[in-house]
Amino acid sequence: MERQGALSRRDFLRGGRREDSIRHIRPPGIEDAGLSACTGCGACVAHCPAKIISLADGLPTLDFTAGECTFCGACAANCPEPVFAGAAGRFDHIVTISASCLPFQRVDCQACRDACPTAAIRFHPVRGGPFVPALLAEACTGCGACISVCPVGAVTTAPLSTEAAHA
Repeated sequence: MERQGALSRRDFLRGGRREDSIRHIRPPGIEDAGLSACTGCGACVAHCPAKIISLADGLPTLDFTAGECTFCGACAANCPEPVFAGAAGRFDHIVTISASCLPFQRVDCQACRDACPTAAIRFHPVRGGPFVPALLAEACTGCGACISVCPVGAVTTAPLSTEAAHA
């Protein structure tokens, strides 16, 4: 039996690895049609000041557990191919906050609110417990700032269309 790499504490507490179910999130401005032009040169990886871009199967992918996208455009500006064609001010996903969020477990935490540059996460009072989060979907850019700071991994992403259907 082949042994995979060691399971991190965070993955263990979340119930194992979820890598197989994770949808690849591309840097802002990349549309599916432009991916065919990507040569996997890594220029976007090298020039990302937040260091959140890596290559997965030769294509650029964002890792919000490492930090947030500031929409600086360095990845697009340094790409030698016509990969980046869309607008770079918003993603096609939005964050979701699961029931494992600490305030839902009666533990005070507002790390996601403090990290959000657009104030898209607000906290509301609940009788007998800590304030709980609520997402202002129209203010969320999908930048991922709230994901890297969540101590329990309760903040994840979902496609905009999925979130709109559940709103």
